[in-house]
Amino acid sequence: MTDNMMQFCGTQLPAIGQGTWYMGENAANRRQEVAALNAGIAQGLTLIDTAEMYADGGAEEVVGEAIRGKRDDVFLVSKVYPWNAGGKKLAAACEGSLRRLGTDTIDLYLLHWRGGFELAETVEGMQTLIAQGKIRHWGVSNLDLADMHELMKIDGGAGCAANQVLYHLASRGIEYDLLPWCQSHKIPVMAYCPLAQAGRLRRGLLADPTVQDIASAHRATAAQILLAWVIHHQGVMAIPKAATVAHVEENAAALNMALTAEDVSRLDNALPAPGRKVALDVV
Repeated sequence: MTDNMMQFCGTQLPAIGQGTWYMGENAANRRQEVAALNAGIAQGLTLIDTAEMYADGGAEEVVGEAIRGKRDDVFLVSKVYPWNAGGKKLAAACEGSLRRLGTDTIDLYLLHWRGGFELAETVEGMQTLIAQGKIRHWGVSNLDLADMHELMKIDGGAGCAANQVLYHLASRGIEYDLLPWCQSHKIPVMAYCPLAQAGRLRRGLLADPTVQDIASAHRATAAQILLAWVIHHQGVMAIPKAATVAHVEENAAALNMALTAEDVSRLDNALPAPGRKVALDVV
């Protein structure tokens, strides 16, 4: 398949997975979405990321249908709403996700973003879910460096297995401090919206002249260049959403791309990282 593998929760996984945001919102698209996820699994994109938030659980149901009969072939990630991230609410939310996914265990369960529950209560609840065998690992999403420092001071906080944040070539704020910190602590970063939602978050990103020129040189698409750029960073996995088989195949092919040092330098110069701390970018 590829050399672009990474150590993730004790498992060797490809550095590109499958996102599911906006899946499950329209029943007419369900067959196509299930087919896309299955195509991704067949291409080796075995990590699937979802959340109870996505289509109010609808995305989890799509994933559940896609992985029926092949649960052991995939690494499942889901996320809990912040207002469900403690006590009995956390237990009930996890049960709901398990039911919709059609499985008895989630491989990685993330706090979607910070809310009213104290991090200590969320960590305690996550540890209970692990002890019960309902999840294998827990992590966080949309937490910046100060949040991570706070988390590490909590009893059990060092058990955090990943941080999922927005990251793409035109949104590089995490490179100032959060990404280096995660790398030094060997906490994988999951980059959501690695294509800036097909350019919607940053208009013109896919059409950027430098991106286009490098894509042409590699006989690749702009999207493949953007994915290759994200995953060339140590400890970073990209989780693009692809609702069609063609897009899944395009994403999977990016695993076999190798950007040159000159390519990376040109991209860095075209869309440079900020030289100071900026607020964590979220959508």
